[in-house]
Amino acid sequence: MNYLIGAFKPACNISITFSDEKTRKKVSTKKDNGQTVMVSLFRSQENIAGKISIEPIQGKKVEHNGIKIELLGQIEMYFDRGNFYDFTSLVRELDIPGEIYERKTYPFEFSTVEMPYETYNGANLRLRYVLKVTISRGYAGSIVEYQDFVVIVSSSLSLSH
Repeated sequence: MNYLIGAFKPACNISITFSDEKTRKKVSTKKDNGQTVMVSLFRSQENIAGKISIEPIQGKKVEHNGIKIELLGQIEMYFDRGNFYDFTSLVRELDIPGEIYERKTYPFEFSTVEMPYETYNGANLRLRYVLKVTISRGYAGSIVEYQDFVVIVSSSLSLSH
């Protein structure tokens, strides 16, 4: 039975960082599990850029059928929990099918993104923006990582410290 231990761990670690993460204003938001986290704040029409780092677990390789990043604007109604309705969807292909043996970094950029609505978390629905990285794999199942961020449409709020 010991051979099953570790069988369900992900084959790699994925990290998503924004280019200006150190200077960008952050706001607190609640995750689904109730935990409060600090996320980056953007305005509509801003460039969203950064890098994705994929690091296989020590001594392992990650075979994949391609890697992509998506910028999604989603609405989730609480009575229909788990079903998201995408109102914004942009995709960038990061890599063609192959194998990753060691840490690999991919830059990404979505230029002047139209994000028409503000992030909202209310009693009946949630409107969110998220970056979604997908490592497509055949029989092993895809590996997916999410990075939420907050959008304000218009305000006198300064986005840098």
